[in-house]
Amino acid sequence: MSPIIVILIAVGAVVGSSLITYLVAVRSARSIVSRARGDAQRIQDEARKQAELAQRTAEIEAKEIVDKRRRELDQEIRNKQENLSAQEKRLLHREESLEKRADLLDRQDNDFKRREKEFQAREQKLQELQTKREAILQEAQRQLEKVSGMSAEEAKKTLLDSMVEEARHESGKLIKQVEEEARQEADKRAKHILATAIQRYAGDYVSEATVSVVPLPNDDMKGRIIGREGRNIRALEAATGMDLIIDDTPEAVIISGFNPVRREVARLSLEKLIADGRIHPARIEEIVAKTEKELEQVIKEAGEHACFELGIHGIHPDIIKTLGRLKYRTSYSQNQLQHSVEVGFLAGIMAGELNMNIRLARRAGLLHDIGKAIDHEVEGSHAVIGADLLKKYGESPKILHAVRAHHEDEPPETVLAILIQAADALSGARPGARREMLESYVKRLDDLERISRSFAGVEKAFAIQAGREIRVMVENSKVSDDEATLLSREIARKIEQELTYPGQIKVTVIRETRAVEYAK
Repeated sequence: MSPIIVILIAVGAVVGSSLITYLVAVRSARSIVSRARGDAQRIQDEARKQAELAQRTAEIEAKEIVDKRRRELDQEIRNKQENLSAQEKRLLHREESLEKRADLLDRQDNDFKRREKEFQAREQKLQELQTKREAILQEAQRQLEKVSGMSAEEAKKTLLDSMVEEARHESGKLIKQVEEEARQEADKRAKHILATAIQRYAGDYVSEATVSVVPLPNDDMKGRIIGREGRNIRALEAATGMDLIIDDTPEAVIISGFNPVRREVARLSLEKLIADGRIHPARIEEIVAKTEKELEQVIKEAGEHACFELGIHGIHPDIIKTLGRLKYRTSYSQNQLQHSVEVGFLAGIMAGELNMNIRLARRAGLLHDIGKAIDHEVEGSHAVIGADLLKKYGESPKILHAVRAHHEDEPPETVLAILIQAADALSGARPGARREMLESYVKRLDDLERISRSFAGVEKAFAIQAGREIRVMVENSKVSDDEATLLSREIARKIEQELTYPGQIKVTVIRETRAVEYAK
């Protein structure tokens, strides 16, 4: 084979190989472009789907937001409608009260006009009597001068002496009659005022005694409260200042202490620790500190609510906080904050009946027992403690005197002080306001009967009306009617000296005379 042919063959092989390579590359490029176009189309489809999904999600969320806002607006509209309805009711109630007061003023005005007419008639009659008296005196003077032959001066002196003696006698009878009528009218008026005050104030009363027993979910919790070597219970007692008593009582822990606010802090803290389950000294200190802050706010709100309920303003913030502490102070299971609010209402109602300052009476009634909030910290009567505290914050002398005198720590010298005494007695002595332990209640009844039977001439004695009255039967032959009156006073004085009791006790001495005969 010739070299030329070999060369041609070699050139042909190279060209063929290049052509094949070119064709393969073109086919590969076309395949890649096709796949790229497919991927681009798939990406476009997925992007379109995601965009549609995002659009639908946004539409749904926007719809939910619109619905939520519509519901909120509807609720807000309903709340405003309820507030407007409540305000409308209050305005209607106030309008009715104003109408009633206007009717009362009209009746009082008519009564005043009637009395004015009666006074004018009496004045006219008095003038007629005066004229008639002068005529009689002149006639008597002429007769005396004619009959007795005395001078006008002598006759005048004799007549005047006679008239003065007669006038003195008549004035004595008139004074006695007026005093009796005034006494009866005052008694009737006082009963009317008290009855009106009780009827107009119909406050719901719920006895809220401070709870000192904390229930446990199980007896195993006692061990967790005590902790290893008693470290948990010691930490809790040190943080709260209360004593925790864990005995054989099933599923219960007793909290003991004199400070009612700190006892409430201990109770709430222990309940939170039990609910949380993490009981260790660091957690105990954290929970106690948090509970103290929460309780301070609760106490402040309770004092503010009491002032708002009575419509009293301008009280020092520290006094409001001290007032709120009465929420956790009880007396014979009667909540002292509720009692103070009730005394404020009753004093205000009675002050209104007597045309006195209603706001001043309500203020004195609300603050009269404020000393009970700190009487465990300061020695002395709670009335004196409360008056000293109020004086420190600039309360008026009238308020201070009413607070100090409501338990006779000083003699009451104003009508306001007597009103606070009456309102305090009404709130504390009415049935259901207070309760006692059964043992102390039975012992008080026994002591009442024992004291009554200790006097000579007493045959029997019975305590009735839940210990608010003692009826004493005396022997007819040993005790006279006058002695029975004296005996009731002596029994009452001895009861006051020897017993402690809420309200007052009525002593009734009964002396009977029986005459028996038989018809045959």
